[in-house]
Amino acid sequence: MSTETLAPPDSGQRFALSKAAVEYLCVDGFLKSLVDTRALRTAFELGLVDLLQARGPLAVDEAVRHTGADPQGLRFLLDLLCANRVVSLHGDAAALHPAFVDALRFRPLLEAKIDHSAFMLADFANLFSALVANPARFMRAARMFQLYDYGRCLESNPDNHRHTRQWMRLTSALTRHEAQVCLELHDFSAHRRMLDVGGNSGEFVLQACRRHAGLVGAVVDLPVVCDVGLEHVLAEPERDRIGFFKADLRRDPLPAGYDLISFKSILHDWPVDQACGFLAKAAAAVQPGGTLLIFERAPLEVREAVPGHSALPLMMFFRSYRSPEPYLQQLHALGMVDLRCLHLRLDTPFFAITARRPAA
Repeated sequence: MSTETLAPPDSGQRFALSKAAVEYLCVDGFLKSLVDTRALRTAFELGLVDLLQARGPLAVDEAVRHTGADPQGLRFLLDLLCANRVVSLHGDAAALHPAFVDALRFRPLLEAKIDHSAFMLADFANLFSALVANPARFMRAARMFQLYDYGRCLESNPDNHRHTRQWMRLTSALTRHEAQVCLELHDFSAHRRMLDVGGNSGEFVLQACRRHAGLVGAVVDLPVVCDVGLEHVLAEPERDRIGFFKADLRRDPLPAGYDLISFKSILHDWPVDQACGFLAKAAAAVQPGGTLLIFERAPLEVREAVPGHSALPLMMFFRSYRSPEPYLQQLHALGMVDLRCLHLRLDTPFFAITARRPAA
């Protein structure tokens, strides 16, 4: 068993993530406080960001006319955005700041984080004492558990589809970029058939198939999640190489015939005994010589710096994130070999575990 800590870009160490893999983290720099985040959300809602992106530098009076906003209100908003490096103000003209133009490459992630942190704000503001002191009371009262209601992922109907899409929007946006990191950590070209357990919208499989033309992938998840996931990949060129299995992992077996079975940001959703049970199913299902891959958030580290506003959704789940040790112990007990654990830091600490089933 080997354990390593991955170096950040520009560390000077030979084994490090590429800059391209972690560029998406720049979005959090614009969402540090509630004021920053709310002002940016208003800029999107008024069409101001689209206007400045399309027109370039624009007189403030012209921006007032195009957005229909109150002149004094828009000038106040522009001042807030200027302080956050979203816009630059030169005399009476406004333009998008070059740093924010760079962040707009990740606009779906940026907007998903804005909306999701706004949803979580009331729970944090009103119920954080309960979260700290009385988790059971918090679970009964918090809106976040109404959003992440997996019970609504079992029966396919329009209302459940609409509800499930809300939280899948954020998970898909995160996975789109976190997948690029995982694709650098593990050699997916060594595999031909990949099964992503709890694979959500199929975004992780989609990114792997996009990178490796010889790879075929599938997702196992709850019925409504699979329905939404199928819609998610339908327009992609890789759609014919991605399948969905509707199942409840608590009761159903995993399909066989895969030489890579992955768990990406799913095990923390379950108590450790159930999570280890899922690993046992995967160890039995993966082909001899095949690999299990775990890519998960580790416990949050907040002692040295206060998390930004965009971290609210992650902070509310702070109890869920655990160290890799229980998984490593379970994989060893299951007879898996070549265990390897990498520790790294993205927006929060992460770890990646790989283990191989012995060849027959």
